[in-house]
Amino acid sequence: MMPCSSAVPSWHSRAAFGVLPDAGGHVEQFTLTNAHGIEVRVITYGAIITSLLTPDRTGALGDIVFGYDSLSGYVTDTAYFGAVVGRYANRIAHGTFTLDGHAYTLATNDGPNALHGGRRGFNKVIWSGEPFTHGDSVGVTLRYTSQDGEEGYPGNLQVGVTYTLTPNDELIVDYEGTTDKPTPVNLSQHSYWNLHGGGTGTILDHVLTLDASHYTPVDSTLIPLGEIAPVAGTPFDFRTPTAIGARIDQSDMQLRFGHGYDHNFVLDRTGPGLVRAARLADTTTGRTLDIATTEPGIQFYTGNFLDGSVHGKHGQAYAHRGAVALETQHYPDSPNHSAFPSTILRPGDTLRSRTVFTFGVAR
Repeated sequence: MMPCSSAVPSWHSRAAFGVLPDAGGHVEQFTLTNAHGIEVRVITYGAIITSLLTPDRTGALGDIVFGYDSLSGYVTDTAYFGAVVGRYANRIAHGTFTLDGHAYTLATNDGPNALHGGRRGFNKVIWSGEPFTHGDSVGVTLRYTSQDGEEGYPGNLQVGVTYTLTPNDELIVDYEGTTDKPTPVNLSQHSYWNLHGGGTGTILDHVLTLDASHYTPVDSTLIPLGEIAPVAGTPFDFRTPTAIGARIDQSDMQLRFGHGYDHNFVLDRTGPGLVRAARLADTTTGRTLDIATTEPGIQFYTGNFLDGSVHGKHGQAYAHRGAVALETQHYPDSPNHSAFPSTILRPGDTLRSRTVFTFGVAR
């Protein structure tokens, strides 16, 4: 982490980013910058982080997230680059669940399962946005109302996501939500990270630490079996710093199901509040990313379905395993597993969740 300086104050700006086709609405972009030059750009379409600039050990800034140069890329995107996903992040088996004795059927968009909210999840809608300054921190709050029955989910759900960039090189993501009917809610930030910057190379040489002694094994459609399994003695043990590519191609049934890592890890915690979830480091550039969260799990996904056919910023072809997603969230398919931490939000209650991304440089 770099020392705080008041020479250049943090600041924010807003600008037009584009118009959705068929008069679908105007999209804005908010730019957040701190005294160290860290810059985060967020658009109101999908509450998407479109770029995130951080310095390497030489001080050179690089964009460490995947995305597109224009709105049209995000409109047709199927990889969820940079988006807030919901109403339910990750998968729900067969797109069905029962709540308080009533069966609900969701849109299925991932084989037999519902994924990241369905065919038109929170990544495909326009949020309202309002920037702010709090002391030396700058940010933007985005809000969206998901109507009762949207994608099959019950209840009018009002959600807010606040991005705050601090002088300590933290990007704090706060989620909140209220509903007028019981409904499952699981929100997550779905940025794809490549600490090399500029989308170059793969993340197989990135060194990852996960504060997780257990994970949730899956079936061939990536739905949890219900087991909380120890990582010890498996390719899923990242309790000590390990290169992502060290064991990704081992002969292991779970790795075959995911075509690599695409699994939920159960975070080690002894109580509520923020706990460290992960640390990602690139020895080439020196960039580091630390993640802390109030959530119980983190989905570790190694860009297994990227194949070079998607062209992102500056025409860059996004290669197989060219980025890693580290999605803090509740477990997949929790509405169908009573032993998993509950994702049900009820009227009168408020969903509150926080994830903190801290950017640094190892000299």
